[in-house]
Amino acid sequence: MLVLENVTQRYRQGSRVRVALNDVSLVVEPGELVGVWGTRRSGRSTLLRVAAGIELAQEGRVMFAGRDLARHRDEVLGGEIGFCQMSFASVEGGCVGEQVAAPLLARRVAPAVARCRAEAMLERAGVADCAWRDPCELDPAEVARVSIARALMTDPGLLVVDEPTSGVGAVARDPLLALLRSVANEGCAVLMSVGEASELSGVDRAMSMVEGVLRGAAESASADVLPLRRPVPGRDRGLDGGGRREGAGGV
Repeated sequence: MLVLENVTQRYRQGSRVRVALNDVSLVVEPGELVGVWGTRRSGRSTLLRVAAGIELAQEGRVMFAGRDLARHRDEVLGGEIGFCQMSFASVEGGCVGEQVAAPLLARRVAPAVARCRAEAMLERAGVADCAWRDPCELDPAEVARVSIARALMTDPGLLVVDEPTSGVGAVARDPLLALLRSVANEGCAVLMSVGEASELSGVDRAMSMVEGVLRGAAESASADVLPLRRPVPGRDRGLDGGGRREGAGGV
């Protein structure tokens, strides 16, 4: 579903150049939940923005469903690719339900249909009771769930989630991760980033970002297989010449 090939991303900071992504390659399959852990400025958020098509790769290539994302991002971003971060960039005015319906309303879907879909996605995300609330009233866990619900409105093939557990307490964290696990189980490819390795519960693959380098994406090389020594009758340690264990009486 998602393929990154040797992607490098640089940012100029005054007279210095910071390498946010350093020759990163990654594959995420449909139905797979992949988690990337990294400290601040490790490059994890840049990785997700490039994977979602929000930023174009400066070097390398990003493929989504067999298409070059640099050429097709306008037709897939916000539709076939769902991106959510935990800063809930709401549209002007409106309750939570209207915020969640916005992606379909922007595509000229009938308001009644969009509202019905929004209610279904909020229920799917476990926050149906938030539909008529003001977005400013949401706690961090509710913000994460509402953001996921809005990203799922267009039934994306890839869901990219930046730091869903940020600010979320330990009690609410595991159910939130279980929600993302269930989204992947339904066939959607899910790529998420977290700030702590302990927040990668339930993922299919856990990787880390360190100074723009993605680690753990490739399988380690298999060790050489050494054949077992065949036992020689009467010569194994602990056996006497008759093949009986020393010190054991016959029956």
